[in-house]
Amino acid sequence: MKIHDIQGTLGYAFKQDTLLLEALTHRSFAQTSEHATAENNERLEFLGDAVLGLVISESLVATFPTCTEGELSQFKAGLVSRATLARAAGRLALGKWLRLGRGEEASSGREKHSLLANALEALIGAVYLDGGLGSARHFICRVLDTELSDLRDRPDVSAGGDWKSRLQEWVHKHDGSSPLYRLVHEAGPDHQKVFNMTVEVCGHVMGRGEGFTKKEAEQRAAKQAFAQASQSDSETIRNSHDE
Repeated sequence: MKIHDIQGTLGYAFKQDTLLLEALTHRSFAQTSEHATAENNERLEFLGDAVLGLVISESLVATFPTCTEGELSQFKAGLVSRATLARAAGRLALGKWLRLGRGEEASSGREKHSLLANALEALIGAVYLDGGLGSARHFICRVLDTELSDLRDRPDVSAGGDWKSRLQEWVHKHDGSSPLYRLVHEAGPDHQKVFNMTVEVCGHVMGRGEGFTKKEAEQRAAKQAFAQASQSDSETIRNSHDE
């Protein structure tokens, strides 16, 4: 394991390399006989979860001063969810750096969303201990930049939860029909599938979404479609596929 390469990917240089190694060490690795004295990342994961919650809450309060507690809670839930953290960990290619035991290695542990999300939280905890809250804040904002930017650009779209229901209500009210969801692609092994879905309104593809389950992909497609639909009148929606 090349510490320099890992830190370059993370965008943070650790003063205490042992913290970085601990954050990347799964319990299965630490429990093997040859590494019986190794620390696993669960302690740092616990700390990182708390630091992540604080930083995200702080950011949301500053960014959305007029939002209610309920709206802020919905924003936060999406940003700190396992699915969001696993995607962010994937962008960092974090899986290849994990220290796993033979069992997890054999069962494609490097691709498991739970392990990736937990490792990212552990890294947040490690950065906090190594460099303080300011460093942790910078790290979190960097690795979740995509999600934070999307939220800042369209908070009205991010405030809801069940996007399929919201889109269904909008389409039925304006057109009298129902959205149609289609699976267009799936990839990955059975235990780690990634699904790509589209949603059509009046024969026109209005949204596309990717997720670890069909339901998640449909919700993301519906969210994108609702963002477009909420800015259009029913006539635009009915005619858009002819343009």
